[in-house]
Amino acid sequence: MLDEVLFFDTLRQGLWIAVIISIPILTAALVTGVSIGLVQALTSIQEMTLTFVPKLAAIVIVFWISMGFMTQTLVSFFHNRIIPLIIGG
Repeated sequence: MLDEVLFFDTLRQGLWIAVIISIPILTAALVTGVSIGLVQALTSIQEMTLTFVPKLAAIVIVFWISMGFMTQTLVSFFHNRIIPLIIGG
């Protein structure tokens, strides 16, 4: 049976993996949003949909570029942590 320490350590490591995986996408959204917001403030264009399309495009591009890293990180976590717990090792 899975004791509390092992459960919480696995949960902590899973949450950390989720943070590591989401950093590239969140960084792209933050940088794009701030730069488009700055351009909107400088040009006095207050169109709300103007930030959506570039931010979505940046997120898709960064997701496409970092998909290998994300997959490798998740597969490594499952092989090293989750599958041994399922097997019982």
